[in-house]
Amino acid sequence: MSRPLRDLPARPDLLLAALSAALSGRGPAVAPGAHGPVSAQVGDDVAVAVRTSGSTGEPRTVLLSASALVASGRATHARLAGPGRWLLALPTEHVAGLQVLVRSVLAGTSPVTLPTGPFRAAGFVAASASLPADGPRYTSLVPTQLVRLLADEAATAALGGFDAVLLGGAAAPPDLLARAHSAGVAVVTTYGMSETCGGCVYDGTPLDGVTVRIDDDGRILLAGPVLADGYLDRPDLDSQAFVQVDGVRHLRTTDLGAWSAGTLTVLGRADDVVVTGGAKVPPGPVEAVLAGLPGIDEVCVVGVPDPEWGQAVVAVVVPAAGVRPPSLGEVRAAVTDRIGPMHAPRHLVVADSLPVRGPGKIDRRAAAQLAVHQLERNLT
Repeated sequence: MSRPLRDLPARPDLLLAALSAALSGRGPAVAPGAHGPVSAQVGDDVAVAVRTSGSTGEPRTVLLSASALVASGRATHARLAGPGRWLLALPTEHVAGLQVLVRSVLAGTSPVTLPTGPFRAAGFVAASASLPADGPRYTSLVPTQLVRLLADEAATAALGGFDAVLLGGAAAPPDLLARAHSAGVAVVTTYGMSETCGGCVYDGTPLDGVTVRIDDDGRILLAGPVLADGYLDRPDLDSQAFVQVDGVRHLRTTDLGAWSAGTLTVLGRADDVVVTGGAKVPPGPVEAVLAGLPGIDEVCVVGVPDPEWGQAVVAVVVPAAGVRPPSLGEVRAAVTDRIGPMHAPRHLVVADSLPVRGPGKIDRRAAAQLAVHQLERNLT
């Protein structure tokens, strides 16, 4: 059995009704924000096709079944305070924003959306004020949005009125989480991807029905009812991403992790690891140290070509407003003290902002290019 796939603009008002029909089986599957007309037949249970660039930048379309989306939405409600009202602050062509709509459909509510245009604290405050108070109140953000909201007193107060603020799309620096918690914001960190219907591990603990294991290469493997059916017209990608382990279908992610006492720690993407002088340096632990230093608002650690070391570790930082960023010597000392000298950045690049892609994920390739260009200018 199959059903048609229909492309729709990524407008919440259009998608909400279409999603409801797709989830119930009364309407076609939908491709939010598809680039050009979609003409395809998909499996009968497929409800949504999410287009993503993937880890390599190669376009791919992830097929999400109604059963997987419903399982994800219900597991989220079970982990939080039950079905409630959502403020939509993320684009709906990406899975995190799309899931706000799915959870709203399951709750029988309509989300409040932010004004069109760039993300602004004032718009978030106004949207929060219009969110009904009859039941739990939720929103979903990426770290760059949380940084901006915590810098605004009224927005910080508005955040405190939510029963949960899901935070995903990129690693959240410990200092950012500490600031949010101290301000009374109920932040819940999430880990997942389009292939798992979005976040499937909350605060290091898998949602109901989700299992986590680490393979011999340190890769995170995920299983459970939230897994995607596969990729549209890409059986080659299906065979690479989805593997059988002990007779159970798993997604073999591109992330490295550690699994201990029922808690998952994500160490970063396998292809983001910097190999310097023969040592492997994952950016995540270095970024965690630097994000806690005074004067740093945001940080991205990348590798750039180096004739002596193969790759050199570089810290690209956005300084906090009105505060002097730390020097390279201070950065190296802090990292050396916490996790060792091989992890210490050999260069420090100060930028006005970090390049992002999608719903606010840091674009590491672009950050590495920015670092290379800046270092070349410093030599001339």
